[in-house]
Amino acid sequence: MADKITLFVNGVEVEVESGKNLIDAVAAAGIEIPHLCYHPALGADGNCRMCLVGIEDGRPPLVPACKTPAQAGMKVLLDAAHIKKIQHDVMEFELINHPIDCPICDQAGECKLQDYYMTYHGQPSRMTVPQVQKSKKLDFGCGVVHDQERCVTCGRCVRFCRQITKTGELGIVNRSDQARVTIFPGRPLNNRYALNVVDLCPVGAMTSRDFRFQQRVWFLKKSPGICHGCSKGCNIVIDHHREKYADDRIYRFRPRLNLQVNGYFICDEGRLSYRRENEGRLTVARIGGQPAAVADALAACRDELQRAQKVVVLLSPSCSLEQMLAAREWAARHGAILSGFSDGYLKPGDGDGYLIQDDKSANRAGLLLLGIDCRRETFLAALAEAQLLINCDNELERSFPLEELQQLLMGIRTILATSHDSPCAATADIAVPVASFSEYDGAVVNCDGILQCFRKAVGKNEPLPDMADFIAALDGTAADRAGLFTALAALIPALAGQSADTVPAQGLKLNENEAAHVSA
Repeated sequence: MADKITLFVNGVEVEVESGKNLIDAVAAAGIEIPHLCYHPALGADGNCRMCLVGIEDGRPPLVPACKTPAQAGMKVLLDAAHIKKIQHDVMEFELINHPIDCPICDQAGECKLQDYYMTYHGQPSRMTVPQVQKSKKLDFGCGVVHDQERCVTCGRCVRFCRQITKTGELGIVNRSDQARVTIFPGRPLNNRYALNVVDLCPVGAMTSRDFRFQQRVWFLKKSPGICHGCSKGCNIVIDHHREKYADDRIYRFRPRLNLQVNGYFICDEGRLSYRRENEGRLTVARIGGQPAAVADALAACRDELQRAQKVVVLLSPSCSLEQMLAAREWAARHGAILSGFSDGYLKPGDGDGYLIQDDKSANRAGLLLLGIDCRRETFLAALAEAQLLINCDNELERSFPLEELQQLLMGIRTILATSHDSPCAATADIAVPVASFSEYDGAVVNCDGILQCFRKAVGKNEPLPDMADFIAALDGTAADRAGLFTALAALIPALAGQSADTVPAQGLKLNENEAAHVSA
């Protein structure tokens, strides 16, 4: 645990963490020092001067808080008249040429310039000359659209491309009121994290082409979630909104801070994977390719089970731990063979050693943790003798070419529970729609052995069952989610004494030998 020191802010004694700069140190105590250019992941730049604070009896008496480490006994002045004047003057300087287009700006409602104007300035403009005109709607590549007139040249986007992605596509050219962020000639943004500059921008200068003019941010409900795009399990904010009478709809994913997993950022592929939650969904059950009610499809599944002697249950490596455990217990009760074969989710060489992983599943570690066989040969051997395959949202078309898959499944009755329509859903004897990950509670284990819980974010007018509901319905019962988590806690030592509500927000780091304690 970090050492604590005591300092004084506006005469009030505050205990803060030693070694941090003043912005971060006093922020942890609930005190804001305004800043535009500083960001914890990018370090101090000191160019905006918005964070200048007074140090009583200090030398010098004025310091940028982003570059000043907190020291014991330091007396920091934030509300003194001369500090207020500095903040006022900096704000006036930033707003001299800033367009007042808040009603059409995507950043409205999330704009630090807006917030700081209301908090530290609030005065009408004194300018009597025309504003400097700059370029608008510049395509910077990778879906980033730039408005130079709104830019406050904080340099966050430039530093991100130099320090984080190390691709260096952005720079600040010219000086004074002609300074602007731009790309180098013929070199647009070309990295897999480019859309993070939209999040980093404190104003509406960097915008996402995908999100531009789609929704006002104050209408959006913000729910925490876990990205299921790969095995990293990046923490995200799911921004969604339900129009009157319509289904809840996701409009974007944004990174959510977790220093143990993804830090402040997410990759562009994961960010844009929100589209999959809205599009291509299977919403109507099918029996023999014909639309049917979900209840009728589940009854047909039970009929198939009555006739089948040899059953194989195939799990998706993106199922939650609770769903996997439900399937494992069901297979044990019914003498079915359980498999987690999912080689097609692996894309060797696609990972980058930062956030992006080769494994494009969310919970392969969960399969290993619960002792579920994932070997190809075991699955193929079981399939060769099977009369019925129950596929729990495993995208087999990733692992086999379609023609080969049709040959493998020839003569086998197939039940597919899936959140999305697919070639497998089109050919399944029974297809049952189930909820996708943004629509249920669950837990997953990422590639670093960190167990994380997530909650239902999105609601539908006609909610679909999640995979645990589907598995329980095969027996004509209802899923016991609390019981499943209790069973998990009994199997996984790190969960002892925990509930889904008490697992830390940053996740639980499992021991390397944790799987050895789980009964197969």
